[in-house]
Amino acid sequence: MDADSRTRTAIEEHWRASERGDTEAEHAIYAPDAILDYPQSGERFRGRATIAAQRGGHPADRHFSVQRITGQAHLWVSECIITYDGVPSYSVSIMEFADQHVVHETQYFADSFGAPARRAALAEPMPGRSIAGT
Repeated sequence: MDADSRTRTAIEEHWRASERGDTEAEHAIYAPDAILDYPQSGERFRGRATIAAQRGGHPADRHFSVQRITGQAHLWVSECIITYDGVPSYSVSIMEFADQHVVHETQYFADSFGAPARRAALAEPMPGRSIAGT
């Protein structure tokens, strides 16, 4: 198995572990001194243990649905829908790797929004989705 295939497999396992609530497996992908940034809140978390601790005990019922993983070598992007208590949040995770572990992740979150009627004739639904109206 080449390096990119190993990295993709590790990312897929990270998201599967996130879905099943397996904290140890979820955070095995991170280097001991990894950094996680949340740009919307301005927060930075340093170290695998701190990253795991800030995610631990989350009060919401969470589910993870990976839409796409793309990347190569040291830079990988995951597009996910993370559902908190039934409300979807669209997330983009940018992972930077060194020595087969994430050394820096930046995760962006976005709420859904309705499509304006003026674009209806131009748009088609994404696969498996319907277009939300305003």
